[in-house]
Amino acid sequence: MSEQAPVRVMVVDDHTLFRRGLVALLSAEGRFEVVGEAGDATQAQRLAAECAPQVILLDNHLPGVKGVDALPGLRVAAPGARVLMLTMSEDASDLGAALRAGAAGYVLKSAEHDELVQAIERAARGEASISAAMAAKMAEALQPAAPGAPSTGPTLAGDALAELSPREREILDLIARGHSNKQIARQLDIAETTVKIHVQHILRKLNLSSRVQAAVLAASRPRASN
Repeated sequence: MSEQAPVRVMVVDDHTLFRRGLVALLSAEGRFEVVGEAGDATQAQRLAAECAPQVILLDNHLPGVKGVDALPGLRVAAPGARVLMLTMSEDASDLGAALRAGAAGYVLKSAEHDELVQAIERAARGEASISAAMAAKMAEALQPAAPGAPSTGPTLAGDALAELSPREREILDLIARGHSNKQIARQLDIAETTVKIHVQHILRKLNLSSRVQAAVLAASRPRASN
């Protein structure tokens, strides 16, 4: 049986020492191949188109622009890439902005090595990763925008939600709380593979491309009054 190909990673960070240290760290892992590194958004978009990474590690503070504002351009340059925010910011508003812009996850630079490695691998598999330190801020981060404020992401139509089965709605609510497939499976006492199938159905019915988008929409939809 052939070995699994390493995950192709690109690192975008304007702090040269941190970026090179991270590149060296990831390169030492046999499961990753660093295919590019950039210090600003313009260089990052050019390299993303050339290198076709699977996962892009993106700092949220780049010269002249926030990383989250550079995220749409990176997704256009490398449509197959998953963008994982890697930042010092523990601000819930930064977390919310990143998720609404389509980030595959949000990991703090203070994270342990194993947490970062797992986040990259999960992103490559199409799964979301939120640093444990930020998970408690998910509800605050995904609060709907104030009336009159510009929309920062898609909205969930009532008729689309009606397409979901009761079990799918239940799983969608757990996704919005930041639960992983394994946690959902344990809580609902079903197989993890069954959860994955339900998630695929949810994304298809809601016309979404990631569970992070599903979390954003679920967290921002109006709740029924008791």
